[in-house]
Amino acid sequence: MQLTAKASRTNALLISICTPDFKGDEATESLAELARLVTTLGFKVVGSQSQKQSSTKKINVLGLGKLAEIAHLTGNKGEVNTEVEAGEVLPEEEVDETPFSDIPSDNLPFACADVVVFDCDLSPSQLRNVENQLGVEVFDRTGIIIEIFSRHARTKTAKLQVEIARLNYVAPRLRETSCGDKERQMGKGAGETTLELNRRKVRDQLADLKRELVSVQDEMKGRRSQRAELFCVALVGYTNAGKSSLMRAITGSDVEGENKLFATLDTTVRALFPITQPRILVSDTVGFIKKLPHDLVASFHSTLAEAHDASLLLYVVDASDPSFRAQLDVVHGVLEEVGVEDSKKLLILNKSDQLSSEQQQALMDEFPEAMMTSARDPADISKLHKYIVAIAQDEMIEEEIIVPYTANGIIGEIRSKMSVTKEEYESDHIKITVRSNAIDLARLKKRMQSL
Repeated sequence: MQLTAKASRTNALLISICTPDFKGDEATESLAELARLVTTLGFKVVGSQSQKQSSTKKINVLGLGKLAEIAHLTGNKGEVNTEVEAGEVLPEEEVDETPFSDIPSDNLPFACADVVVFDCDLSPSQLRNVENQLGVEVFDRTGIIIEIFSRHARTKTAKLQVEIARLNYVAPRLRETSCGDKERQMGKGAGETTLELNRRKVRDQLADLKRELVSVQDEMKGRRSQRAELFCVALVGYTNAGKSSLMRAITGSDVEGENKLFATLDTTVRALFPITQPRILVSDTVGFIKKLPHDLVASFHSTLAEAHDASLLLYVVDASDPSFRAQLDVVHGVLEEVGVEDSKKLLILNKSDQLSSEQQQALMDEFPEAMMTSARDPADISKLHKYIVAIAQDEMIEEEIIVPYTANGIIGEIRSKMSVTKEEYESDHIKITVRSNAIDLARLKKRMQSL
């Protein structure tokens, strides 16, 4: 399933289903987030509709009255079935009057929406039924997120991971849409053969992609093993929290930073700048989001392995976003799922330049162990750099090394890989005090013994 409509010409109408377990501020924030997701694809959000239902499992998702209203807003291109099937009891329809301040209101001009996007997951049959009744393309939240991931993936690993998730999403919808009439369902004609061929094609594609991904992941694991002896810092957080901008600031790199959801999908590793000895590595990981599709969580386990292997996690939040606490809960949940629990952590209250002095003080009172930063403030970046270096130094071992003047190349190796804190020149040797990790020290001692 692909978004086939041209984004520049597509007006999107958002639909929120409020249930007893999903309502109020949670529903409001989720719909506002969906608006940002849809906008990231280049669509224009022209409005929203909402309705209270007991669940999202109804075959038409919405009540018939609300469905007819939405059909009117999309140009009455479909055929809304207003008849009640035998034995079906329709629940009382309630329109949720909660205002959605970040997107247009429920009042829309006639026939201006080209696509309808639901802020929940829909089954293949629900998608088909609603599309038939409205006569326009209908998407659910998972479909939108997977499409964003597909468009933003750059590296081979990310492309493989996203394509696996996309095919897993497409497969059941392929089964639903390929058997459109009674004759095909009964196995007559060529329809069933075509469906089986399509199924087999998807299965074969998935198998090939998974084999290729295993090979690529083995390569990634090898690269991580090579970096294991270095102190590694991982930036983790909700999408659009400013991780890439912070990454660029503390590494002096040109990592892409955009005011879009999921602008970064690929793990980027750079050295902390100014360069330290030993070097400190910083990785920028994929951002998280509420209701992240399970297949994407599973696919990105290898990407999040950077966080699993990190010596220090920087939990980056957009402190100017009132919902950052709920977003932080999402980050904690995903990292717990991939087994990141015991790593040292620091909460970064980012985008402080968008807060007043009073707001900054209130947040520091609430989170006294956090660090208030702005990626645009050199003083904040310097403070964060010093913090990272101090933590890395605390994990290093200090030891005195005796190096004979006849030991060619040893001094250069020490200076390139270790932090030299003291040097004393004696008659036949140099006494050097260094701080380094245990692996490099053990390697140096072994080489010294062979001299």
